[in-house]
Amino acid sequence: MKWSLPAYATLLMSMLVTVPTQAAEFKSVGLNPAVLYNAPSERGRAMFIAPRGMPVEIILTQNGWSKVRDVAGDLSWINASALTSKRNVIVTSANLKLHVTAEENAAVVATVDKGVLLELLASPTAGWVKLKHKDGPVGFAKTAEVWGE
Repeated sequence: MKWSLPAYATLLMSMLVTVPTQAAEFKSVGLNPAVLYNAPSERGRAMFIAPRGMPVEIILTQNGWSKVRDVAGDLSWINASALTSKRNVIVTSANLKLHVTAEENAAVVATVDKGVLLELLASPTAGWVKLKHKDGPVGFAKTAEVWGE
């Protein structure tokens, strides 16, 4: 069978449209800091010590190791047992405002600096996410202002 360019393009486009998208999977470093390696083994080169609670995006898991991406976009490997399903996010904007409700004009309960770790309390909804600061304040922030959700 000989394919014409329009038929081939139509087939390719239909394949792209029907490919299911998968949501990113995030976890956090557990109670203890963990070493990030350049390979899925403790024999690999240690690249970084991840502090407890640091969120990571899971790219791949194999043989007890997870390939992860950090907030800077760097890829590395971590022993999967060092991760927890408790979710945290990192503030990526300067002076993030935690609002009482998920509305731009809602009262602000706290302002949080860039780089601060916050606990994720609920999955994102309509561009907003519910978060908790370790000192107690709970509120809503725009998902575009945090990483790890």
